Amino acid sequence: MVCSRAEIIVRGIVQGVGFRPFIYRNALKFGLFGFVRNRGDASVEIVVEGKRESIDCFVNALRNNPPPLARIYDLTVTHSECKGSFKGFKILKSRKASTLRGSIIPSDIAICNDCLRELRDPKNRRYEYFFITCTNCGPRYTIIEKLPYDRSNTTMKSFPMCPTCSKEYKDPLNRRFHAQTVACSKCGPKVYLTTNDGEEVDCKDPIREAGSLIGEGYIIAIKGNGGFHIATATTLSEPIAELRKTKHRRQKPFAIMARSLETVKTFAEVSKWEAFLLQSNIRPIVLLRKSENYYLSDLISPGLHNIGVMLPYTGLHVMLFDDVAEPAFVMTSANPPSEPIIIDNDEALRKLGGEVDFFLFHNRRIAQRCDDSVVRLHKRRIAIIRRSRGYAPEPIHVKTPSNLGIVGMGAEENVTTCLLSGDQAVLSQHIGDVETLETLSFLKATIKHLADLTNSKIEAVACDLHPLFNTTKLAEDLERNLGCTLIRVQHHHAHLASLMAEHGLKEAIGIVCDGFGYGSDGEAWGGEVLYSNFKEYKRVGHLQRQPMVGGDLATRYPIRMAAGVLSQSIDVEEWLMEKCRFLPYREAEASIILDHLRKRK
Repeated sequence: MVCSRAEIIVRGIVQGVGFRPFIYRNALKFGLFGFVRNRGDASVEIVVEGKRESIDCFVNALRNNPPPLARIYDLTVTHSECKGSFKGFKILKSRKASTLRGSIIPSDIAICNDCLRELRDPKNRRYEYFFITCTNCGPRYTIIEKLPYDRSNTTMKSFPMCPTCSKEYKDPLNRRFHAQTVACSKCGPKVYLTTNDGEEVDCKDPIREAGSLIGEGYIIAIKGNGGFHIATATTLSEPIAELRKTKHRRQKPFAIMARSLETVKTFAEVSKWEAFLLQSNIRPIVLLRKSENYYLSDLISPGLHNIGVMLPYTGLHVMLFDDVAEPAFVMTSANPPSEPIIIDNDEALRKLGGEVDFFLFHNRRIAQRCDDSVVRLHKRRIAIIRRSRGYAPEPIHVKTPSNLGIVGMGAEENVTTCLLSGDQAVLSQHIGDVETLETLSFLKATIKHLADLTNSKIEAVACDLHPLFNTTKLAEDLERNLGCTLIRVQHHHAHLASLMAEHGLKEAIGIVCDGFGYGSDGEAWGGEVLYSNFKEYKRVGHLQRQPMVGGDLATRYPIRMAAGVLSQSIDVEEWLMEKCRFLPYREAEASIILDHLRKRK
């Protein structure tokens, strides 16, 4: 037998997806000796020795039949002479080496069918254990603190495995072989119910008790994998009205979580593609059309023809519905206005105690906050409205690679950040409106975390042209502290440029129907026809300029904008005074607006 050796480096989403167990089993299958281990740059290193034809079959198996959750972006193989130094095949302790770019850890994965069956099986040792997970499901991005993806680098390090879990972890034939989230009711995270002032409620089954309370109309804050939700019943309007009052959301729709797909079909229209997405391992919120038989409270999405629905994606969510008749629960992100979703138990008590009746806590820390993703379908095509849990931080591959490591900051509202390296655009989870110190700190921490996870050097930072945006100021800080290049981008040009990048266009003429954007001439722009190529853009047309009294206030109180437009044609004083009830300070504010418009003339 002629022995050969192969040193293999695999880049992509290859940590936290059962890749090392997959390699181990295939090495045994093909009679190869050697090792596999994670690296500190999120890649996987493999060394095998054996027959050359066996090594070739092994490599083909990696390329063509990787684990379902893995994404291989690059696989390099270096052949050499056999050294004969291995007596078997092992999974070695991870290396801290971080020399490669292009790999990333996976997003959180919804509970799999195998774990769901075990959750319901009275004979299984994880029967009714809310944090049931395996190699194929469970939190990933929300628990990782640093690479490589080992338990000691996640928030699961606080929960040492019991002997039985440890045995499963070390068993190559077990579904939890090298699953970093493996735990059970003896050694894993615990769940408990408290009042809104933090006093623990004495009950045998906190999760089902919380579900029953929700069904009775109470409002409960529930700690999930990526942050807290606020939940209440969907068939009772009174608690939803109260929730709207405390959340300061008079009209904005709430998302709901339904117990099953069959239940969703009782109040919404569901195509086969929407059904597939609802049940996928992403489990996003899917915008569905209300059916003629819609029977949930009209206060969930008032005045709208659609409703945002998701299915349970953890064992805890599944168990919430066990003892209630309620078809679905309101399940909205728990965050104060313009602040990120809450992840800390003490912070939840402090900020939500006056808004909810009870808390359903668990004692595992959340490393990375992550809101639910929101999507809608146009026939078979997915349109992502909010790309977060289940998607982030998986990269998007762009058609025009970059030679620099570039961070895109986003503007001011509904912000995400993007790290571009080579042909990979790594988008963060949803950050939100960057108007407060808390959200700005979240954005700053996320940029650093993504750079660390991808082993990327930030060489340039792109921000909005607006000089007063908080994201612009953060970009200026990065320029000073990192010595990187600062690129200021006109807001509407950024929209057109993103379409060009998505479709691989070198030049384009675009009609950008957006709201306010700070123009290159220092004026407020809105509604442009732009020509753009890789080097420059030109504003070749735009909507008629109108007075925007109060700047950004005109976007919050449209009557200001209407007064400005009408003032170009008529005397607007009488009309504005009749409508001044729609302004916070009524007649006094209307007088200031009129004075401003007179001065413009």
